[in-house]
Amino acid sequence: MINRELIRIKIVQLVYAFYQNEGRTIDVADKELTFSLSKAYDLYNHLLLLLVELRHVAEMKAESKAARAKRLHIEQDAEDLLDAHLAANRLLVQLDENKQLLEFREKRNKDWDDEDAFIKKLYAQVLESRTLRLWSVREEDTYDADREVIRRLYKELVCNNEELDALLEEHSLYWNDDKEIVDSFVLKTIKRFDPANGADQPLLPDYDSDEDRQFAHTLFRATLQNASEYRGLIEKNTKNWEFSRLAFMDVVLMQVALAEILTFPSIPLNVTFNEYLDLAKVYSTPRSAAYINGMLDHIVKQLREEKKLLK
Repeated sequence: MINRELIRIKIVQLVYAFYQNEGRTIDVADKELTFSLSKAYDLYNHLLLLLVELRHVAEMKAESKAARAKRLHIEQDAEDLLDAHLAANRLLVQLDENKQLLEFREKRNKDWDDEDAFIKKLYAQVLESRTLRLWSVREEDTYDADREVIRRLYKELVCNNEELDALLEEHSLYWNDDKEIVDSFVLKTIKRFDPANGADQPLLPDYDSDEDRQFAHTLFRATLQNASEYRGLIEKNTKNWEFSRLAFMDVVLMQVALAEILTFPSIPLNVTFNEYLDLAKVYSTPRSAAYINGMLDHIVKQLREEKKLLK
């Protein structure tokens, strides 16, 4: 699950923080990187458990309404049955029984029990959504339809949910910048669910590969250990502007980008350029991306002329 896009974001953030905290060692900072990335995987599981929690609410409300109808000897109308339909959604039932998710909840003691107000509000939004109502009266009663409605509900009501973002930030400062990427992983997971797998449906692993895990720590250490070399290249190529007056985040972004360019010959230059220019648009000034692009391009040309860069 933890891919290189997320790794680059974490490294830029932690390199910036490293220089704001004097006395921190590279070893300590590297351990913080490991912890920060693990928190992203926690968020992935926590958001899957949010869907499970919504099913539990639906189940509880469905049982309550059914008991009331039986007590009063009345028929339940379509509105009353919305909860029952949602509780019986095949994708949600399968997710509720998922062994990996159950293990995570037991091991990390993570659930939504303390967020009653938010869960109540989100559940009300789910019941009111046109997406749910169209699904509840569908002609095609299939697993695929059940899976698709949950994917759509997640995209409509959980992605870009500012109240949820604020709530998650209260739980962990690490989660604030992770949510958008992790949402994409949750949507990918929903799409991959197969009824044939039952409770053994595999969730995404913490890392896409061992190579990506190694990439994270190699890039982070190279960025800090070779800082004087990379900053020397930046300062040498700074034109019409004093190095000390550069936006500090711009320096950090270029430092990490140069570490990647010089440490990983197999990664194409255009990939590295695009990744850090995208980060500049989010984390630095409006003009930073264009400036960083020109600076890195100039440094790369210089390194090639000096035979220090072969790609």
